[in-house]
Amino acid sequence: MKKNMGLIDKVIRILIAVVVIALYFANVISGVLAIILLIFAGIFILTSLIGFCPLYLPFGLNTGKKE
Repeated sequence: MKKNMGLIDKVIRILIAVVVIALYFANVISGVLAIILLIFAGIFILTSLIGFCPLYLPFGLNTGKKE
C-alpha cells in the first residue's frame, strides 16, 4: 500500500475530525447526523494516521511528495 496523502491533507482531515468530535461533546450535533459525522471523523483520523486514502486511487490523486 503506497501512501498517497501529504502533510497538509492529513492536518486538514484531523482538524475536521477534532471539530466534529468537539461539536458532539458540546451537544451541538446529535442523533443520526452526529453518528454519521462521527463515523466520517473516525475514517478521517484512520486515513490520516496510515497516510493512505482508498478513494484517491480511482481518481489517480496523490497529495504527497512527488518521487
